[in-house]
Amino acid sequence: MAGPNNVLTKSFTAGAAIAKNTIVKFDSSDDKVIVATGATDLPIGVALEAAAADGDRIDVCLMGIAEVKAAGAITRGDYVVTAAGGEAVALSAAATLKKAAGRAMAGVADNDIFPMLVTHFEAVTA
Repeated sequence: MAGPNNVLTKSFTAGAAIAKNTIVKFDSSDDKVIVATGATDLPIGVALEAAAADGDRIDVCLMGIAEVKAAGAITRGDYVVTAAGGEAVALSAAATLKKAAGRAMAGVADNDIFPMLVTHFEAVTA
């Protein structure tokens, strides 16, 4: 299985507690990130470490292959979006505009940590 390959990593300030291997988005303040909580959130990357509280420094993979926690079964090659807790879930066929966080580099089961190619785009599914 392909492992992590963080091509572009940036340090941010956490806007709240963030678990390692979860998808994050920008907070309302500059240079702050929080956990992304849904398929319509605009993800920016993956937390490479945990932040215990607001104000902690946290490194985020903005580009490359990062390890992410799955929230359900995902097939290798699936585009993934964010679930409620910042985990990755396979892009569904619901007719809405969703913002993909990446593409699964391995097939996984619920709660597995897997390598994801970090990508950023909007997907309209029908």
